[in-house]
Amino acid sequence: MVKKLQRNIKLVYGLAFFHCFMLIVPVIVPFFMSKGLGLAEIFYLQTIYAATIVLLEAPSGYFADLFGRRSALLAGSVMHGFGYLLLNFADDFFSLMIFEISVGIAGSLLSGADLALLYDSQKALDEEDSSPHSTGIAHLGFIKSCAEGIGALLGGLLALWSFEIMVVGQSAAAWVCFILALFVVEPPYKNDERDQTSTRLTSIFRHMWRSDQVLRNVFIAIPIYNLATIHVVWLVQPYWESRGISLAAFGLLWFAQSLTVGIASRWSFNIERKHGAIAALCLIGVLPVLGFFGMAWLQGWAGIAVGLLLFFGRGLVQVILVNALNRRVPGSFRATANSLTSFTFRLGFITTGPLVGFVAESQGLPVALNLLGVAFIVAFVFIMMPLIRSVRILQQQTA
Repeated sequence: MVKKLQRNIKLVYGLAFFHCFMLIVPVIVPFFMSKGLGLAEIFYLQTIYAATIVLLEAPSGYFADLFGRRSALLAGSVMHGFGYLLLNFADDFFSLMIFEISVGIAGSLLSGADLALLYDSQKALDEEDSSPHSTGIAHLGFIKSCAEGIGALLGGLLALWSFEIMVVGQSAAAWVCFILALFVVEPPYKNDERDQTSTRLTSIFRHMWRSDQVLRNVFIAIPIYNLATIHVVWLVQPYWESRGISLAAFGLLWFAQSLTVGIASRWSFNIERKHGAIAALCLIGVLPVLGFFGMAWLQGWAGIAVGLLLFFGRGLVQVILVNALNRRVPGSFRATANSLTSFTFRLGFITTGPLVGFVAESQGLPVALNLLGVAFIVAFVFIMMPLIRSVRILQQQTA
């Protein structure tokens, strides 16, 4: 069993790599525009994708906790491959909407199950609670970033040749996830009361909201600060075009963004250990403000370079905050807890994404970027500051 659990960790890393190996991402906005869509319609598509995840995110995490992480990974991998197979034939808004719904279903099934399976596999191997889980999350974030970066380089090259060839390659990579999921084994995790209280959604919400002030504030902060990255992801490609960057450079620029996320993921715990949790949280809160205003006010390559701050912040969030969440929830509903953070994040995008897309298309990118900068000043005051205060109180109690 030990060898199978050790293999589990490698399989989860491999599955995460191919799930994030996105050839299409660095040129996805030009790709959608080649199908006749405008920027506002592209944001509407992403809102449909987010709505699919909102409807299924918590139930999918609940499914993973109740029926097993392996079952969720298998079902999600099948939908992931099916969605990208459909993309080969999508040529209008409706068919692209079906594609977004399919990959939304896949994302909702995969998002909490992979992290929970990694965490529980490492815990079952009797590794120390203080570092291996953290290291596993950091490695997972780094691998995902590497996958995005390598996929961006290859996707940018394929896009210069043909969008169609690029989509075929993306479809092949998507089905590798299913092959890897077949070899995963279910790790042991405590779920003794799943027919009574521990996996009831009401009990899970109560635990997340009332049991620990730090946990509650982390649960709020993760989706808010993930919104910073998702908004810039859909604005950055038209931003590059507005700066006169050719399509040939898109893959290299996206690789630089993914590399930045990977570096932040690897450095995150060193930053937290060396400078303290409060300093790390302040950095997470400040980076989106600097990134959005820098992109709005600076010209040429300076604005592009400052935009990398947003992706450095993403790397910190997906390790420091996500680890803080997972260390504070029981294994019996860890997948549900991770899915709930994704649920609230997608719900946030549903409410803000169409507005950002409309403003960007009607008023221009600088106006949209300035509005996002102001929004994250507000987020620092009302989201990050309460989290910092709760961490300071916890540190004082511990001392």
